[in-house]
Amino acid sequence: MFYPVAGPIGRLARSLWRPLQEYAMRVGVPRETADGESRVAIVPESVSKLAKAGLTIAVERGAGVSAHFADEAYAEAGAELVADARGDADIVCQVDPPTEADVAAMKEGAAVFSYLPHWDRPELLTALNARKLTAFSLEQIPRITRAQSMDILSSQATIAGYKAVLLAADRLPRILPMLVTAAGTLAPAKALVLGAGVAGLQAIGTAKRLGAVVEGFDVRLAAAEQIESLGATFIGRELLDEASEDRGGYAKEQAADKERKIQELVAAHAKESHFVVTTAAIPRRKAPILITEEAVKGMRPGSVIVDLAAETGGNCALTRAGEDVVVDGVTILGPRKLPATIPTHASQMFSRNVATLLLSMVEEGDLKLDFEDEVVAGCCVTHGGETRSSS
Repeated sequence: MFYPVAGPIGRLARSLWRPLQEYAMRVGVPRETADGESRVAIVPESVSKLAKAGLTIAVERGAGVSAHFADEAYAEAGAELVADARGDADIVCQVDPPTEADVAAMKEGAAVFSYLPHWDRPELLTALNARKLTAFSLEQIPRITRAQSMDILSSQATIAGYKAVLLAADRLPRILPMLVTAAGTLAPAKALVLGAGVAGLQAIGTAKRLGAVVEGFDVRLAAAEQIESLGATFIGRELLDEASEDRGGYAKEQAADKERKIQELVAAHAKESHFVVTTAAIPRRKAPILITEEAVKGMRPGSVIVDLAAETGGNCALTRAGEDVVVDGVTILGPRKLPATIPTHASQMFSRNVATLLLSMVEEGDLKLDFEDEVVAGCCVTHGGETRSSS
């Protein structure tokens, strides 16, 4: 199998070996078309790794431009630049879920790797099965040690948590760190971060590095140590117990009385905070309301809320996904696709995740599916015209 190299020698070698490449399994990397999407699923760095595994990589022209990866960089890494990356691909790697038109453009029996929130989209499952596509839902990668390097939720949440604090800092009418100046001392901003998953911990770390005084909350007791290890204060420990999380370590939906107590706790601390970042989510459920309308009205004018759960309903009762809302002087941001606003590093991390997952399934240049493998079984949604998982 040909292993591409960079530069003129590499281009000459690829042209000589083109006949052999036609028999290799073909990975298509299309240009993303969804509104607000600037990421690309495979970056040049990953192209060379996939090619060494015996795969041919076909990248749609301009696919990486929005993430600042030029076509020339893909060509140098060994990719073939094409007008259509789906039509003759054996494997399609993309960021956003395929549309029904995307599915129709893929050849029957191909595989697709992407975000795939399918549990509320039966029409997409029908389309995938009609084409007998093997579809992998990247957000369903099991949270196990072996799969950490494949976990797109964690990698993209890292970007989102970081950017959320920058958004808050940009909209605040004050600076974050304490400053001692000739004009007097400026007190540091107070931050509250709700949810201590990857995004929340990154938000806490970023806010601390920028000089804010930070408090954090999560319904999982295990998160207390992580929050405190970053120099933040954990609040609400008295409200929690081991029943607050499931066996996989995810937060569970809380009983009504506990939910009310949490909202009261959050309201009391939000009142004293200059900005709040919310990241709380429950898999395949509407995001829990942590900040009520009354809590927003109790916050000081000029405060900012950045709601990272906006796309699943929001942790703030007044959040509107994709919009900025101002209520009684409090600004509520409901950003969509926040990782796409830092597309170079978000794409780089996404690409490493996808390439690692794909390479774990490739043997001698072919895709070998072992449904006894918990990673494969956990994220494969459709195969051979049948739905394997819709939960």
